Amino acid sequence: MDIYLQKQYERLLASYIRDPREDHLYSAQQLSKWIMEQRIPPEELVNFHISTVKKLLPDLPPQLKHSFDLLIEVMIGYGVAYQETEKLVNRQRELENEIDVAARMQQTLLPENPPPLPGTEIGVISVAANRMSGDYYNFVDHGRHSLGVAISDIIGKGIPAALCMSMIKYAMDRLDDHPLPPSEVLRDLNTVVERNVDPSMFITMVYGVYDSLNHKFRYSTAGHEPGFIYHAKAGRFYELKTKGLVLGVARDVDYPEYTVKLAPGDAIILLSDGVTECKVDGKFMKRSKLKRLIREHLALPAQQAVEAIHQKLLEMTNYELNDDQTILIIKRTRSET
Repeated sequence: MDIYLQKQYERLLASYIRDPREDHLYSAQQLSKWIMEQRIPPEELVNFHISTVKKLLPDLPPQLKHSFDLLIEVMIGYGVAYQETEKLVNRQRELENEIDVAARMQQTLLPENPPPLPGTEIGVISVAANRMSGDYYNFVDHGRHSLGVAISDIIGKGIPAALCMSMIKYAMDRLDDHPLPPSEVLRDLNTVVERNVDPSMFITMVYGVYDSLNHKFRYSTAGHEPGFIYHAKAGRFYELKTKGLVLGVARDVDYPEYTVKLAPGDAIILLSDGVTECKVDGKFMKRSKLKRLIREHLALPAQQAVEAIHQKLLEMTNYELNDDQTILIIKRTRSET
């Protein structure tokens, strides 16, 4: 304890011994906050208290003075535990700082805005349930009115998921110059994941290429949550076909490829399972209810639509986000201008 704090404590103790008033106890409570801020070990405080009592009351019985020795020995154990707790608190603080840095770095892996496509609107929102997200999305601009679109869910959270995300991102970066069919993209990514990711972690993904000249969407999936295609003329949703093994489970996996065509007003909706598995009133929301919710907002511009859908989901679940949520909409506009 520093000299100033010792004098404050001694003055307060002397006052209380002379006149044990309630306001002295209140002052002790205030002083204790200062002592904790200074991180003074408990045995040091007890030792100073005893030495001050002996100074203020030199005629204490020998038996009482001997009892102080016993108290100090007991408090030494508390002091050791206190020091260990301090180490844990400091380590926790370091980990929190590291997670903050990792979370900021993770955000840099996500594209800020999708590249523009003529006659097409694209909207995306991705919200983490915690500071680190297991969801990932990406856009790959192939030029010639062609855009690659990826959405994935890393089965795992925290820093390991962020590391997997960075690996997937850098593996996809090379697709800009060498566009591949969706089936080949997933096949290549599966090789990367299978060779480099711990067997306990898996990655689901859907990867597609949207051609805005003929408004066709070619895609393949790797165990990912089925999305929807909305046909405006019929006013109906249809589930996108999905068949393909999760990335990283086995080598030499083939991924089937599918093609859908969009008429004016049609839309493709891709989701992570945090959207389809959210709970309303304690029960998982049915896909039929989710489709009704999406339909209510599809008339909006694509970016406004995904934001409105997510906001409505938050309200329906009482703002309890139990899993990461990502929603991506590709909508063919009714006007090609």
